[in-house]
Amino acid sequence: MQHKLYSALLILLSLIGIADATYLSYTALTNTALTCNIKGLDGCNTVAQSVYSHLFGIPLAVYGVAFYVLFFVLACAVLFFSRAWLVKSLVALGVIGLVASIIFELIQVVLIKALCVYCLVSAVTSFFLCIFAVLLWKAASHTPKPNQELPPDAPQDLSHEQAAA
Repeated sequence: MQHKLYSALLILLSLIGIADATYLSYTALTNTALTCNIKGLDGCNTVAQSVYSHLFGIPLAVYGVAFYVLFFVLACAVLFFSRAWLVKSLVALGVIGLVASIIFELIQVVLIKALCVYCLVSAVTSFFLCIFAVLLWKAASHTPKPNQELPPDAPQDLSHEQAAA
């Protein structure tokens, strides 16, 4: 059951990330200003127009869309196919996203000296994607396989979902 819960949370968080990164990509590609009216976090346009906002001439937000879409696809695949390599891929991708988010936030604070609320949303989303991917991996590694003998203290009537995993 935890497997499905974590997968669903990963799908939901991926959708949040897709929405956030898509908005940032749209504004970057159309050269329109971001809507950013939160007191203390009004540096969105400063961050978006900085020299650090592009990598190889492509707005970072476009990479964000690709990241979140890939995460979404893998999370959906895990929900329906439950393969160990898919779960490990989510963990690896989650760690990459978290590390990238930390670097981007440090660049904002140290080099740009401005904070973007959309970037913070992305960083928090990446953090929780990483956490739930690790929790999914832990839950998947503790789920008994169909022909695996259960420990003596384990409940003897497995649900259909656990037996099928």
